[in-house]
Amino acid sequence: MLSRKINSYVVIPARYASTRLPQKMLLAETGKPLVQYAYEAAKRAEYPVGVTIAADHPAIFEAVRNFGGEVVMTDPNAASGTDRIAEVAQSLPDIDIFVNVQGDEPEMSPVSIDMLIELLADNPDVPMATLCTPIRDKNQLENPACVKVVRDRNGRALYFSRSVIPHPRNWTEEMLNCEPPLFYLHLGLYAYRRDFLLQMPHLPQCPLETAESLEQLRVLYNGDPILCGVTPHSSVGIDTREDYDAFVSRTGKKEK
Repeated sequence: MLSRKINSYVVIPARYASTRLPQKMLLAETGKPLVQYAYEAAKRAEYPVGVTIAADHPAIFEAVRNFGGEVVMTDPNAASGTDRIAEVAQSLPDIDIFVNVQGDEPEMSPVSIDMLIELLADNPDVPMATLCTPIRDKNQLENPACVKVVRDRNGRALYFSRSVIPHPRNWTEEMLNCEPPLFYLHLGLYAYRRDFLLQMPHLPQCPLETAESLEQLRVLYNGDPILCGVTPHSSVGIDTREDYDAFVSRTGKKEK
C-alpha cells in the first residue's frame, strides 16, 4: 500500500509510424488493436486515477475511441514518447506521478504498474523510477533488442545497455541461475515526478543515448538517479513481425 496519498496517472504514448513494424499499434489479428492491451492492463491497476493514450495520428485516435478508451492527440513531431507524456502532463496540474506504459507491451502486468508507483511514492529523494526482472535465458541476454540494466546496492540504475552487462570475463551457464540474479532485463515502464517530467524534454541528448538509442541514459548522464525495482512479472515488447506473431500465438483464440 502507498505510504501517503499521492495522485498518479498513466499515459501510453502510441506512435503510428513505427520503424521495424509499421503501424504496429493498430495490428488487430487477435480481434483487438495492440495498443488496447496496454490500455486495459493500466485500467486494472489499483493506484492510477486515470489512463490516457497519447496518439500522434488520427488513425490511432479513432481506433482508441472505437474501443472506448481515453485518448488525446499530441504533437506528431514530438521527439519521443516522454515528450508526449510531458505534453499531456501540462493539462493535469494535480497529478504528482506520471507513469509511462509502452503501448507495444501488451502483456504488461497491472501489478507492475502499482509497484512502480509505490516505489516512487516511497522514495521522495528520487525523481524517476523503473522496473527490471531477472534474465535466466542466454538468448535473451545476448539479444540487443532486450535492454539490460545494472544496479547499485540501493537499487539505483548504474547503466542501461543493449550489450551484455555485466560482461563476464569467463562465462559459465551457472551465471544465469545466480541468487541474487546477476543479469536483469529492463522493462519498458517508467514513473516520473511531475516537475522532473516537464524538465526532461529540455535536457540535451548525450553521446551515450545516441549510441545505444536509449533515452533513459540522458537522465543518468545528467546526474539524476533512476530507482530500479525488481519484479517477477516480465513482459515482452512487440518490435518485429515475429514478435507479434508469437504474441498472437500466445493469446490463443481470437478475442471478441
